[in-house]
Amino acid sequence: MTTHSSLTTSNSPLPLLDTDVLRTFVTIAESGSFTRAARQVFRTPSALSMQIKRLEDTLGQSLFVREARQVRLTAEGEVLLGYGRRLLKLNEEAVTQFLAPSVEGRIGFGTTDDVGTRILPNVLAQFARTHPAVQVDVMVGSSADMLSRLDAGELDLALITAGNRGQPARGDKVHSEPLVWAGRDGGLAARRSPLPVALANHGCAWRGMALDALDRADIDYRVAYTCEHCAGQEAAMLADLAVAPFPQSLIKPPLRKLDRDLLPPLGDYQLELVKRGGQASEALLGYVLEAFRDMHGRGGTHA
Repeated sequence: MTTHSSLTTSNSPLPLLDTDVLRTFVTIAESGSFTRAARQVFRTPSALSMQIKRLEDTLGQSLFVREARQVRLTAEGEVLLGYGRRLLKLNEEAVTQFLAPSVEGRIGFGTTDDVGTRILPNVLAQFARTHPAVQVDVMVGSSADMLSRLDAGELDLALITAGNRGQPARGDKVHSEPLVWAGRDGGLAARRSPLPVALANHGCAWRGMALDALDRADIDYRVAYTCEHCAGQEAAMLADLAVAPFPQSLIKPPLRKLDRDLLPPLGDYQLELVKRGGQASEALLGYVLEAFRDMHGRGGTHA
């Protein structure tokens, strides 16, 4: 058995961890699957298995427990994951320091409060590391407000809900997922008549899709709760005061997706990214698009 003291007194240098192999390891750990990770790094699962086997041989530790449909980290793998993430970030910062063009200034970034806000923490953290001289001001509000601010020159990028009534298509579609009916698990709101619904303000795509579906199905309803943000709809559902149209990926316990035989289908909910231009905003745009690609790659949504 090799002890710590023998390692420190040996003249043999410690092995270096290959950045490419570390990136493979982190991707597998985060996706929970060799197959999904292989699609993300554009290699075969067998190639990834060989990389991990070499890494395990180098460290003398098993890093993954391989199960039927997924893999999970061993205790040693969890330790390496922390180191791996930090090493990859340091590598990115070092390369960016010398190769990335110097960008400075201010970016105004507007977003709605639903799916867009979930990608912001990682996007802003990564962007701050690679572009420390750029100030990012974030505004959260309705799609109409974000477009008005963009046209007024207050924003450079805006992440908005597509399909709002009276709103022309102006950007690139970056996200799409089912809009479904949601309510409190075990609640009674979905079985009340008239059906109590929680909706956003007039003009919102969610509102229009919900009301059109209810009218087509000839379901008697009443608007029991109107709010500007989806957090208000969530509060109404948690209190079992109403059901609401909601993006499928945002539904978390104690809320649940309602059975299809109770209420009519709604269709897909989509996000568009609208830009005004500028070198700094183009750089941030790349990080936003990459975040959505990662989200879709995890299998919860589709573009």
